[in-house]
Amino acid sequence: MRPFALASCLLGAAGAAHADETKFLQSFQGNFAGKGTVQVTTDVPNVGVSCNFKSNATSTSLSLDGSCRGLVVLTRDISANLKVTDAKYSGVYVGSRTGPAQLNGSRSGNAITLGIRWAKEINGDRKARMTVEKRGENGIRLTVTDTDPKTGKSVVTSRIDLQRT
Repeated sequence: MRPFALASCLLGAAGAAHADETKFLQSFQGNFAGKGTVQVTTDVPNVGVSCNFKSNATSTSLSLDGSCRGLVVLTRDISANLKVTDAKYSGVYVGSRTGPAQLNGSRSGNAITLGIRWAKEINGDRKARMTVEKRGENGIRLTVTDTDPKTGKSVVTSRIDLQRT
């Protein structure tokens, strides 16, 4: 499902991380669990989800593997790899129903903002935006926004709040 793309931002970084990126990336180390809502497209209702992730971090990498479950019967495995070069993030998210999605962006403060390029059209195009926000010592908020093709307005299609367990 597309909304699970949020998790991809947490998932990987390898490459020439700067010292400030190293500390930031390592802050994602550990196990995380949480809940949120996802919306496959802008014209369907939100679905509540529960998610669990295991994250491993080094000074130059961050990997996260996990799954999210919605409607009691639907579970989706999620993984991604990001690399950071000169404070620019890029990578691939695996777990979307449309296939692997490309990610590109940068960090400002406690948030990584990534442009998403889906493998196939969703909501009339292949673009969306993902934010991975570090919230306090032990929290992470994953948000995906997209443009509603009917109104042209930005809509939050996924928001998942995770806490270190």
